[in-house]
Formats: sequence, structure tokens, C-alpha cells
Amino acid sequence: MRLTYLLIAVTCLLSAASADSLNCRFIGSCPTRGSAVDVVVDGIYAFVADDSAILRVISVSDPAHPSGVGFCLLPGSAQGVAVSGNYAYVADGGSGLRIISIADPAQPSEVGFCNMPDWTWDVVVAGDYAYVAAHTAGLRVISVADPAHPVEVGYCDTHTAYGVAKAGDYAYIADGDSGLRVISVADPANPTEVGSCWTPSHAEGVAKAGSYVYVADLAAGMRVISVADPANPSEVGYCETPGNAEGVTVAGDLACVADYGAGLRVISVADPVNPVEVGFYDTPRSACNLAMAGGYVYVAHGAAGLRIFEYYTTGIGEGSLPHASRITPGAAVVRGTLDLGGQRSTVGKQRFVLLDITGRKVLDLHPGPNDVSRLAPGVYFIRDLGSGAGGRDEVRKVVIR
Repeated sequence: MRLTYLLIAVTCLLSAASADSLNCRFIGSCPTRGSAVDVVVDGIYAFVADDSAILRVISVSDPAHPSGVGFCLLPGSAQGVAVSGNYAYVADGGSGLRIISIADPAQPSEVGFCNMPDWTWDVVVAGDYAYVAAHTAGLRVISVADPAHPVEVGYCDTHTAYGVAKAGDYAYIADGDSGLRVISVADPANPTEVGSCWTPSHAEGVAKAGSYVYVADLAAGMRVISVADPANPSEVGYCETPGNAEGVTVAGDLACVADYGAGLRVISVADPVNPVEVGFYDTPRSACNLAMAGGYVYVAHGAAGLRIFEYYTTGIGEGSLPHASRITPGAAVVRGTLDLGGQRSTVGKQRFVLLDITGRKVLDLHPGPNDVSRLAPGVYFIRDLGSGAGGRDEVRKVVIR
């Protein structure tokens, strides 16, 4: 009986998501005038960089019904945003760094700016300094001790700085074709490159957690780089994504990737050497960047504006659950090879996945024989995306011996 409840619960959790999702559900959205390209969440507000020259302030106190509460017009093309205290810092494309007072979220207003020598893509703030990724002008360090009069105090040339993260005495630059650059900012007036690590595609986004840096590397997915020795950073793992990884954020054991063309991807980094995708939400629009806060994932989703998702872990409990009639009774028992024969999904794009009992994806499957000899014995589930009535998913149990 307990196994029956287990199968019912897994089927419900998987089918509750749409046919293009796994362990992720859509919660709510708020449109923006142009394309939402970056987002940061602070308290009950999301601050969205809208490339139509606007910083938007959106209340997310009710994530299912986010609503705009204020905006600030900008002279350039907002590309990145950071928040510290009562100020938002906007990387404003060709108009440098703009500093916006958000003391009154309903009426944000610019209080200062600092021009940059090239296009500004991203910004982070730590203490009295803003660290700006300024394309061919590299990393620029700006004193914001007086937000009304920001002033550049130092810089470090890189190839093409697109993204920036800051932790301790180091800034980490997603440097396009040059991969990751590690820069000492112990002396903000004299930032100095101390190490670098090549990545196989085009580094655009970067996040730091513990001894690792996570790089959104476009066609090469998410790369995991150890920076335990900042002078000798080295790649230790990676997770491919189906689109182009543009943005990445990390919280605890999860990394979330804004995958342009394929939406939100959720990746377990509990073992950074072997990151594995545990959830996704495919979307037709363009995911550009994202933030995690309060159990939700906030995605700057291009022309679709701000979209809010929830990743739900699939711990199983007993109980009476819907969708029980959709369960295929019985289970195939296989040893070494799982043969799907000539089966074809009814959706246009063939997709079968093998899940463990927690709902975590273990393997992508294909019609015909699939080698499962390296998997631990136990109960698994084959999810045929879009095979059920009306294009819904079908889940079948399989026991691997």
C-alpha cells in the first residue's frame, strides 16, 4: 500500500507541472514596457532593469500577484541592477553607472551618476564601493561613499567584462571569450588580476558561493570553477543546458540558470564536481537573468517582463491525491538495459526522462536500448513528456535490479 501511495504522489507532483517543466511551477508575472534583463530582490520589492531605459520597482509581497509600484526613467539602456541600503545601482549601458534613491519605492529618483569608458553590463555593491563590468574597459571600481557624487578610484583591464561578482578581497569577472578572471580588490585603488580560467564558450554571468564560482557560459551551460586558490582557478565540473546560459545565481545547494531560449534550469550543486539538473521550466520567451529569495525564483524574462517560479522538492508523503486514475499499474523489471523499443512521444520533440523516487532527473532516455547498468537498484519512473491525453505527461514505474 505504501508503494502505491508513493507512486501516486510522484505522479501527482510531476503531472502538476506543465508538460514543459520538472519540479518547478509558475507562480506569477508582471509585465515591463521593454525587455526585463536583470532583477534583484530586496525585502518585498523586486528591482528590474528594463532595457527601455527604466528601473522598475515591483511589489512581490504576494508572489502570485506582483504589481508595479514605481519606476525611474534613465538616459541609457538598463542592463544590470544591484541594491544596497536605500539605493539601487544601475549599469545603464552607454550611460554608465546611475544611482537611484529607493527610500520611497513608489517614487525612485536618480541622485548621482558616474560615466564609464565603455558599455556597462553589470554591477555589484559591497561596502562603499560599486564594482562595474564595463565591457572592453574591464572592471571599474567606483566609490559610492557619497551616492550623490560617485567617483572612480581604480580599474583593471580585461578582455570583455560582462558579469561581476564580489566576495572577500576578490572580484570575479565573466569575461566573454576569455572565461573567468579573478581580480584582487584588497586595495580598491589598485585592482590586480591574480588568476584566470578559460571556459569553452562565452562567459556572461557569474556567481560566487563557498570556494566555487559558477559561470553562465552560453552554449557551454554552467561551469563550476574552484577558486580555493585564487591564483590558480580550475574547472571542476559543469552542467550542460539546452539553451544559452546567460545568468546564474546560487543559494545553498541549488544553482538557478537563466537559459536563453529554454527558460529556467535548476541545478543541484550539493556536489560541485557533479552538478545535476533537478528541475526546469521551459518557456517560449527569453530568460536573461534571475534572483532567488524567500523560496522563489525571480526571472528577468525579456519581453515577458518579470516572471516568478517556485522550485519544489519532491519529498513524498502518504495521502489521497488527485490524478490517481492516470497511473499505469504494475512495473517493468529490468537488468542492465532499459529498452524503450521504437516508442515515440506524441509531442514534436522526442523527450523521455528517467526519474528517481524523489522526482530528480537521473537520465535522458531515447527510443531503443538505454544502458542503466551503472544505476543503483531500486524504483524509478519513466516520464514521457507530452504523451498523455491532451499532450500531458505520462509516468510509468520501472524497477532496476
